[in-house]
Amino acid sequence: MTGPVVAVLVLLAGLAALTGHTLVNATRWLRRPAERPAVVDEPVAVLLPLRDEAARVTPCLRALLAQRGVPGLRIMVLDDGSTDGTAEVVRAVVDDDRRRHAGGHPVVGADRRVTVLTGVAPPPGWLGKPHACHQLAQRADPAATALVFVDADVVLAPDAVAAAVAELRAARVTLLSPYPRILVATVGDRLVQPLLQWLWLTFLPLRAMERSARPSLAAAGGQFLVVDRAGYTAAGGHAAVRDRVLEDIELARAVKRAGGRIALADGSRLADCRMYDTWPQLRDGYTKSLWASFGHPGAAAAVLTLFGLLYVAPPLLVAAALVAGAPTVAALAAAGYLLGVAGRVVSARATGGRWWPDALAHPVSVVVLGWLTVRSYHLRKRRRLSWRGRPVG
Repeated sequence: MTGPVVAVLVLLAGLAALTGHTLVNATRWLRRPAERPAVVDEPVAVLLPLRDEAARVTPCLRALLAQRGVPGLRIMVLDDGSTDGTAEVVRAVVDDDRRRHAGGHPVVGADRRVTVLTGVAPPPGWLGKPHACHQLAQRADPAATALVFVDADVVLAPDAVAAAVAELRAARVTLLSPYPRILVATVGDRLVQPLLQWLWLTFLPLRAMERSARPSLAAAGGQFLVVDRAGYTAAGGHAAVRDRVLEDIELARAVKRAGGRIALADGSRLADCRMYDTWPQLRDGYTKSLWASFGHPGAAAAVLTLFGLLYVAPPLLVAAALVAGAPTVAALAAAGYLLGVAGRVVSARATGGRWWPDALAHPVSVVVLGWLTVRSYHLRKRRRLSWRGRPVG
């Protein structure tokens, strides 16, 4: 065999191993909460931090008010310095819900299910999201034994909280992250958003993550996060991750350091999430945090180089080999490209995502991810990273 053939065969073997790992994770180790859970008889606090979410909080809050199977459910909403009337929208939704439950008659007294708080500005050393979550956890019903953190861009199914808490207890973990189904609409969405689930299904050994005490083996999504309150407190809560951009992953690591266990679950039947409405929002949302995902720039360079070799090089090799009259190399490179696409298909189908024809553009998705990562490090170096009007990084 010639050198190019051997090189492509090595590439093919690596891709086959990774795609096989994706398949095993998706079909054997990814937890799936019950669609029809039993009634949860423990007190549960749902915590919703909001900052300038007037345009999209309504469906989120209505879904929370429609939760069933958790008689001891209490909802706490924190307005974190919004300037767009978020608090007024929240109160209007709550008042409308109270009137509907009262048959249209005036209701006297507060709705015990919902508490609306006004947040205070984060003190030095705190980022906004961890501080908002910290305030909510501190003010949550003292009787609540489970805390459920939800973001405003998430819309829960009626049994979502019951199913998530039941899975938390069944898995005997301290923290459970049921990843929502990510809704995509624009070309940017379809290129970038599916990489969230693809990355951890492809590169993270899920069962080893659950069993291992190593904090480095951790993943979580802050859009929908369920924690045992005692374990959350033992880990230091959000105070332990006060200055972390990726507070969700860092909270999972803090739980592990405190002796707790974590788990991921497919939450696509429990929750929908439309993270960003426009390309600038998506671009800036990823830019603010990708540097924290990779850590040292050298690590980012190594990982992106590997991604390029595995997922971008194969289709380029097909074209080059055909021009050079090397059909064997072209065929092997085409197989490599299809293996990369197959991994995207597996991850999308396992998590309720769109796979056709989007998976065919997987090499382009990887290139865009690389560009966003370079942009993240560049803007951080210039101290120009911000989110929702606050500096980060």
